[in-house]
Amino acid sequence: MATGQGTVTINFGAFPGSNQASVTFVDAAIGAASKVEPFVMANSTTSDHTANDHIYLQLFAAFSGLPTAGVGGTIYGVAPNKMIGTFKLNYIWAD
Repeated sequence: MATGQGTVTINFGAFPGSNQASVTFVDAAIGAASKVEPFVMANSTTSDHTANDHIYLQLFAAFSGLPTAGVGGTIYGVAPNKMIGTFKLNYIWAD
């Protein structure tokens, strides 16, 4: 069984921001039948947010569906409130 992980940065934009955002990423190791699970990267920082912002972030993240083999895919994020700037997400995958 092949497995892996990665990190992406999702951007909700400048003020006034948005409650929806997506990020398309490339991970050549992912297969067409891989299952991908994204989640908030706690204790991370970006140029816009501290680790505390990541720990308490209310964000629902989902992968778009089956990945494109050798390419990757898109992760969608939805928050109950408008978000501003960038946050880190982690993803894991397995065949």
